[in-house]
Amino acid sequence: MATIPVSASTPDPQARPQASISPFGRIIGVLFSPQPTFEDIVRKPSWLLPVAITLIFSIVAVACLNQRISWRQYMVQQIEKSPRAAQMSPEQKNQQIEMGAKYAPYTSYMFGVPAPLLVILVLTLVLWGSYNLLGGANTNFKTSFAIVAHSFVPTYISSLLFLLVLFLKPFGTVDLDNPVATNVAAFLPDGVPKWLDVLCKNIDIFSFWILILLAIGFAATNPKKLKGGRSFSIAFGLLAAYLVLRVGIAFVTS
Repeated sequence: MATIPVSASTPDPQARPQASISPFGRIIGVLFSPQPTFEDIVRKPSWLLPVAITLIFSIVAVACLNQRISWRQYMVQQIEKSPRAAQMSPEQKNQQIEMGAKYAPYTSYMFGVPAPLLVILVLTLVLWGSYNLLGGANTNFKTSFAIVAHSFVPTYISSLLFLLVLFLKPFGTVDLDNPVATNVAAFLPDGVPKWLDVLCKNIDIFSFWILILLAIGFAATNPKKLKGGRSFSIAFGLLAAYLVLRVGIAFVTS
């Protein structure tokens, strides 16, 4: 009797398709096990859930902000900080203050809600092009968008911190320029040069967390070409270029 080879009757474990991580599992996995999570995202890109959660947090944050801030007081502070304040008459100041306070609740929704999604979209375009040109990732826009959308999961934590600060502080006292204070600028004294303030605000815990996730995520698109620290070099190189541009603009305009 002919014997059946073991290889013919026993399937190769490596040939079995890997179970995909659920959308909610990816949200958690990005925080606690990013590498295997991003490998799964690259195999089957999805972005709907992280984008939806980001949008929900944006709406809630803006709605709560409008309940916990005096826009008139905020406009007074902004006018006084402006270099044009000395050239304005009291009537002109009051007119700008009243107009700003009147429309601020509406503009906060118009610009505040879609802002995180626009950041994700623009960053996707920049990283998609950069990793393909500089790293040979050879990935597509959908995969890049999925990586960036999931890399912004740490912003959910910063949003919760923002809401906590918003309701713990007395009404109208939240600092909109640096509400959560997770960056170096929170430790700077008053009156520092504008360029230094801009630089220190970008040295932020959550910004670096997101950047590390982006590097891990794009490294998964082509592990052979983006092995070692190459993916991190591209990500941090882009950050350095961005900081030079932002600080340069702040220095020139200050």
